[in-house]
Amino acid sequence: MERVRDLSELPKAHLHLHFTGSMRPTTVLELADKYGVRLPEALTEALTSGEPPKLRATDERGWFRFQRLYDAARSCVREPDDIQRLVREAAEEDVRDGSGWLEIQVDPTSYAPRLGGLIPALEVILDAVDRTSRETGLGMRVLVAANRMKHPLDARTLARLAVRYADRGVVGFGLSNDERRGMARDFDRAFAIAREGGLLSAPHGGELSGPSSVRDCLDDLHANRLGHGVRAAEHPRLLKRLAEKGITCEVCPASNVALGVYEKHQDVPLRTLFEAGVPMALGADDPLLFGSRLAAQYEIARHHHGFTDEELAELARQSIRASAAPELERTKLLSGVDDWLARPAGAGAS
Repeated sequence: MERVRDLSELPKAHLHLHFTGSMRPTTVLELADKYGVRLPEALTEALTSGEPPKLRATDERGWFRFQRLYDAARSCVREPDDIQRLVREAAEEDVRDGSGWLEIQVDPTSYAPRLGGLIPALEVILDAVDRTSRETGLGMRVLVAANRMKHPLDARTLARLAVRYADRGVVGFGLSNDERRGMARDFDRAFAIAREGGLLSAPHGGELSGPSSVRDCLDDLHANRLGHGVRAAEHPRLLKRLAEKGITCEVCPASNVALGVYEKHQDVPLRTLFEAGVPMALGADDPLLFGSRLAAQYEIARHHHGFTDEELAELARQSIRASAAPELERTKLLSGVDDWLARPAGAGAS
């Protein structure tokens, strides 16, 4: 049997994890029972069986079904204690998977109606992140994300709010939801506000839409990182641009397959991106619905794409370098990667 190192012990940064989607299945079920929320049958079956729901979001109907399940799970988070629990459990899962730094992505407007407004909602989330970071030792920050399905003026409001709380743990500004809806340039002013306030630009692009979506995020939103970005593999010139500019793609292999972007794990272009010199940060996206967390994404790279331990260590380094972690924290994590690689490989796969 091949001797390999335990990937859950490889220090890494987690840069693509959505707030609601980070929840444990048991937590959703318990909160639904607590508040008398009737979950869709497909979601209940998936959460109780341990098997992720059957999803395919490459058409509008499929995306609507995915969003319906997601919104149902979100409706179970109603009080500050629920927020604290969600954040703590997400951190515990990340620590278990070897993460030393987590940037969790959230649209606070989703929770504002139940938490007293937009500002109180973000403050509750940031307080939970700060407390959890101190209690677990995991470096944690927040990336505030606007919703493509809403008006660009809403995004500007969120960008201003994100900048206002940059000294409380907000490090970046994103743009999520179906990238086939809403042009990137419609949100250019929101991203300009965020950049002028010192925040990272990290919009979603190049997943459900093709290479043009990646190009728009670069040209119109001046992305420092790309949520997903895998469709850039279809355009050699775009790959070269990403590599030369050092734009990190937050690649989420399990979700790419679960949503039907690629038919099987071997089809996700990890090798194409890696060999083109495009930096990557593997992420779990929405473990609640896709069934796998951070270390599992590295397992996919190992088992389905033939990444060696040396190459997996380089992926971990790329995630750390692309993070908003302070220099001292980065140095510590990078040293940990070297230490992991220096250990003798253990027997069997992790």
